[in-house]
Amino acid sequence: MADFELAQLNVARMNAPLESPVMADFVAALDRINALADAAPGFLWRLKDDDGNATALRPFGADMLVNMSVWRDVASLQSYVYRSDHVAIMRRRREWFTPMDGAGLVLWWVPAGHRPEPDEAAEKLAHLRRHGPTVAAFNFAAPFPPPA
Repeated sequence: MADFELAQLNVARMNAPLESPVMADFVAALDRINALADAAPGFLWRLKDDDGNATALRPFGADMLVNMSVWRDVASLQSYVYRSDHVAIMRRRREWFTPMDGAGLVLWWVPAGHRPEPDEAAEKLAHLRRHGPTVAAFNFAAPFPPPA
């Protein structure tokens, strides 16, 4: 068993309320895309409420959706993000989300079995925005290996 797992946070500012027609295609795809992630090789955990809903959790503000998960490694997450049906959703993201000022995605290593809380993830995102990619907080363009 590995000593570390990869945590990720992705935040996105919605162009309209989740219930609006603007967001309808995104909302319609959520269950399918979440099930795809849950079944993906290397997937370990994702943040969701007791009803299994991640969109109900708004720790970064009412207009911000949060996706937070833990994966076995960077390669597993990259495969899901860029080489699965998830990529079709990413291609349409500007229909539903406003581009972020600064990073909206952060990756970091956590001890195996640790499931991060939103405040921990917020600190990692702030670190990436302040310092750029480091071993403490990084992105797909500049990944770091797990601690030795």
